[in-house]
Formats: sequence, structure tokens, C-alpha cells
Amino acid sequence: MTDETHDKARQSWVASANGHPEFPLQNLPFGVFSPPGRTAPDAAPRGGIAIGDMIFDLRAAHHAGLFSADAATAARAASGVSLNPLMALGSGPRRALRQQVFALLAADGAGRAKVEPVAERLLHRAADCWLHVPAAVGNFTDFFAGIHHATNGGRRRDPNNPLSPNYKYVPVAYHSRASSLRESNVSVRRPSGQYMLPNETAPSFGPCRNLDYELELAVWIGPGNRQGEPIPIGEAREHIFGLGLVNDWSARDIQFWEMPPLGPFLGKNFGSTVSPWIVTAEALEPFGATQPGRPAGDPRPLAYLWDDEDQRSGAFDIELEALLLTTQMREKGLEPHRMSRSNTLDLYWTVAQFVAHHTCGGCNLLPGDIFGSGTISGPTEEGWGSLNELSHSGQRALTLHTGETRTYLQNGDEVIFRAHCRRDGYAPIGFGECRARVAG
Repeated sequence: MTDETHDKARQSWVASANGHPEFPLQNLPFGVFSPPGRTAPDAAPRGGIAIGDMIFDLRAAHHAGLFSADAATAARAASGVSLNPLMALGSGPRRALRQQVFALLAADGAGRAKVEPVAERLLHRAADCWLHVPAAVGNFTDFFAGIHHATNGGRRRDPNNPLSPNYKYVPVAYHSRASSLRESNVSVRRPSGQYMLPNETAPSFGPCRNLDYELELAVWIGPGNRQGEPIPIGEAREHIFGLGLVNDWSARDIQFWEMPPLGPFLGKNFGSTVSPWIVTAEALEPFGATQPGRPAGDPRPLAYLWDDEDQRSGAFDIELEALLLTTQMREKGLEPHRMSRSNTLDLYWTVAQFVAHHTCGGCNLLPGDIFGSGTISGPTEEGWGSLNELSHSGQRALTLHTGETRTYLQNGDEVIFRAHCRRDGYAPIGFGECRARVAG
């Protein structure tokens, strides 16, 4: 449900927020940051909210007594080194905090007079701060819900039957590695492992030759559930804190050799990069969408995965971009090369279906758990969300705008993901960047 915080006409007294392509007043995403130029404990990580080119310090605002009732509870929970305590509170306190921050930062807000005199203590230039992984992640589940990506990859195995028989019945997923999640701007080291070279009969060991990215949506879990108590799909939204971006790096040569019979291991466990800002479920309200209808002949989801309201508005209309910045582009001051554009409407399953399926057997979700959606590719080549697809499994080199070519990533390459929501009548909002450079 939309409210005054989604009003396109509202402006902020924080000048950089007005017309900001990512973080206008109508967004207010949560993250964890370390402020600049402070000594401990003032430099300790704490929760913040992005507003234009600035970060609103929730710890400082809480200590200044700017919040009341549920919002004060939420601000206190967000004052520590991770957002897990805030996530555990559920949607009510989070919504109250977002509304009171909106009132403090709005140019015509009732709280402006309280906050402007202490603004120097509450607002930090984002460019001067270090952004962290926003939660202490206990569990990372990677889904496989991008049907075009699944189809493109499956054709390598069986051109006539690219999807496994269960794909259209089950939101396929596997348990990924939480310990190697890192925030944007932390380099990813090229992993080593076993791989089978062409025309060889025994594997070799060494650095990955076919390093790839995967463009995915990150789903951050809120309060979660008790073990043995599944979350019905109609209640799943209450357990979704918000969304971000994740690059689920893949060592394709290692992955393809090791996958049979249990799936990837070393090819996927060496690193994943998450965007530092979480766009809340409340900020995304105007951008909910009808889940696209399934093609004729596809099965209807089983009853535990079906909810009429979820089908009407449980999808999200989020535009995605993957870009590549090479060393040459960086040294010459050139813009990155756009690799693809896609949309989260290309996902075969909704986020609520992820939650319902994950918990249907009694698994307990914890505050700060994260889901990856699986690689989001569009139906045509311009929307393919990985190099493995774009290069046809390394068989075709891609030419970049500098004349450089790529089949897979080289050392020094920097992968950048961006995402934006746009709808007539509402202020556009963004997710910030998910970016990291490949180190040798």
C-alpha cells in the first residue's frame, strides 16, 4: 500500500536527494556504514539510510532523541554493526522508522526543525564512508528462477530438453556459501581448482580460466520462522525485509567438471558480492507487478505455492544492467561497456514463492538470511546475464567498445550491476551499484 512517502512531488532539504537517480526522498534504503575521520568507538559501523549523496546516521539520530514509539525501537535496533536486530522486528517498526525519517528529511516535513540544527552530526558524505555487508549473514540460498538463463545453460547439456523435469514445479535452489559474501568494492580473487581441458583424459589443477559473473536479485529476510513452522505463501511478504543485488561469481571450468552428481562446490564458493543498500519492501510498493502468465502447457504451481494476491502483485518491475569496466577503460577514463539489460519480470517464480518453498519442509529462516534469485536473463541475447551465455560457453568472443574482446573475465576487469524502478506517477528509485574487480 502506498502512502505519503511515495508522493512524487515531495522534496528534501538535503539538496542532492532531489532528482537523484538512485536515492531520492521516496527511497530511503537501509545499509551499514563506517563514518569518515572518526576514532573508535565513533568510527564503529552503524546503520544508515541513503539520501541523495549523503548517509543519514541512525545511531546519531537515535542518540539525539529524534524518534518516538516503534520508530525509536527500530532506530535503536539499527544502531549496531549489522541490521539483523532491525530485520528481526518485522515490518511494523521498520515502516514506522521509514515514515519518521521521511518526515525529518522532507523539505515540508514536521520534523525538519528538529533535525536541521544537528544535521552536521547526522549526515555524512557517502563518498567518504565505507559501506559494509548490511547484515551478518548466517545462510545464503541461491535459487535458479531465471528461466531464460536455465534454458540457455541447459541447451549445453541437452538441446532438445534444456530444463530438468522438475523445473516448472519446484523453485530449484541450493545452499550457497555465506562466509565468502563480500560488499561492493572488495576485489574477488581468481580461484583455483580442478578442471578438464579439451581433449584431455585427466583433470588439471590451477587458476580458473573461465571466470564469470551472474546478475542476480538479492532477497533479504526479515523476522523468519521457527523450525518446523512453514511460512504460508500468503504471509511470505511479512518476512521480506527488502531487495538488493548480488553477483554470484562462477568459475565455469571448475564448476562444469565438479558438478556431477551433487552440483557446484569450488566453482561457486569462493566469493559473492552484494550491494550495500537494501531497498525496503515499503519503498518497492509502487513497483509491484503482476507475475507474468506462464506459457500454454506449463503446469500451475502446486497449492502451497499459489496465492491470488501474490500472482496479482507479488512480482517486481526492476530494470537491471550488467556492465564491464576493463583496465584499459579505467586508465583512459572511459565509461564501462554495457553487457546486458534485463528485468526481474523474467523470473519464473516470485519472491514469496521462494519463501514458501524454502520453509515448507520446516526449515527455519533467520533475520539477515539472503536469497539469490538465480541469474536473471532476458529472452534475447541483449538480456543475457552472464558471460557464459553471451560467449556461447566460450565459443564466441565479445567485442567491447574499446575493441577489446572477452569470452570470460580477465584480471583487472570490474563488473558493475545497476538496478532501477520506474513507473508513471512515482519518483524513480535505484539500488546503488554492486561492483567488484577481479584480482589475480
